[in-house]
Amino acid sequence: MNGYLHRPSQIGILACELYVPPLYVDQAELEAYDGVSQGKYTVGLGQLKMSICSDHEDICSLCLTALQRLLDETGVHPQHIGRLDVGTETILDKAKSIKSYLMQLFVEHGNSQVEGVDNLNACYGGTAALFNAIHWCESSFWDGRYAVVVMGDIAVYSKGNARPTGGAGACALLIGPNAPIVFESGCRSTHMEHVYDFYKPDLTSSYPYVDGQLSVQCFIQSLDLCYSSYCTKSQMNLDNSSATSSKEVNLSSFLGVCFHTPYSKLAQKSLARLYLNDLARQCSYIQSQEQLDKYKNIDLRACIADKNVEKDLLEWSRELFEQKTLPALHFSKNMGNMYTPSLYFSLFSSIASHSCDELYGRRFLLFSYGSGLASSMYSLVCRRVHETRFTLLSIQRSIQRAKQKLDQQRIRLPPASVDQLLEMREHSQHKGK
Repeated sequence: MNGYLHRPSQIGILACELYVPPLYVDQAELEAYDGVSQGKYTVGLGQLKMSICSDHEDICSLCLTALQRLLDETGVHPQHIGRLDVGTETILDKAKSIKSYLMQLFVEHGNSQVEGVDNLNACYGGTAALFNAIHWCESSFWDGRYAVVVMGDIAVYSKGNARPTGGAGACALLIGPNAPIVFESGCRSTHMEHVYDFYKPDLTSSYPYVDGQLSVQCFIQSLDLCYSSYCTKSQMNLDNSSATSSKEVNLSSFLGVCFHTPYSKLAQKSLARLYLNDLARQCSYIQSQEQLDKYKNIDLRACIADKNVEKDLLEWSRELFEQKTLPALHFSKNMGNMYTPSLYFSLFSSIASHSCDELYGRRFLLFSYGSGLASSMYSLVCRRVHETRFTLLSIQRSIQRAKQKLDQQRIRLPPASVDQLLEMREHSQHKGK
């Protein structure tokens, strides 16, 4: 690639590779094994299967596999990569980054000039890595080469009712200009604060401390704040780019709405929550005057934990959920909580559910959340690109390869074997050499 020739434009996702671990446990079988009521995991959480990593896999092998496949499938030479950012909360070393392990794939080709290190803040690390890659491409330090973002985690919980919310997965994204999936400039909002909703203070253990109720409340509050700010910024951005007044920004503006998904039921509740925001804003696409009147003066902060409000909104937003969010949940329902790559598996699941003609010119809304906490909302638009090998169709083909692996090529483990595997991890991880 020839750098320094011009400032890049239309920066976004050029290509992707998704890594699906080869083992899984069936959530219905896990219900029976744990002695809980039928449907607690499959209906209550909305989960069908959970990915499991054997003792032969760790976070480095997951990320190396995803990255190697990205390079192989795209044909991009390692010397043409100028930045590599990693998002993960699965830590192997308190000082050495996962990115340093991935440099093996570059140094062997004579390229040690690759910027970037790991990004850490629970599930938000992948989004932070992605933003860093975009900013590098937009900056005066961009040298004409591609950026790569690798996200991966192995989410495990101690034995008990939290274990079904685990999972594992990794993905690698090629980032650069003239992309078929573009990050919309100026359309981003962020909310961050200090809270102990989920944290890992014991560096000898992979298991987190979780305040589940607080974590959900923090998630919903962050969603409200990010959506309000996003709509304001996005509206200003559209108004400034158009000679005429733009349509209001609301859920109807997007083909798909994707969320960080620790479990699938939370994504449905999140879409319902955004619908409540649109009711409070009296958005014009909502046809029911009864709904508009009931919640026009709602105090969003005061009703975060109100189950009656939630029940109304889940019912009223069901059609929107089935159109805009349900198609994004195929990987999450069958892999579980992947932490940093969770949101992006949802995006790719949604993209794979549409034809290219349906995607061109359409927007996707994304909400990223990491406990502790960090959250952002932003949007993407799909484009028809010319004179490049990086197209929506090639991205869809990559997603379909991963989906075939997910649906047809995994090995089911009985729940007792899962316990044995996790016990082995407990005894072997963080022991040093």
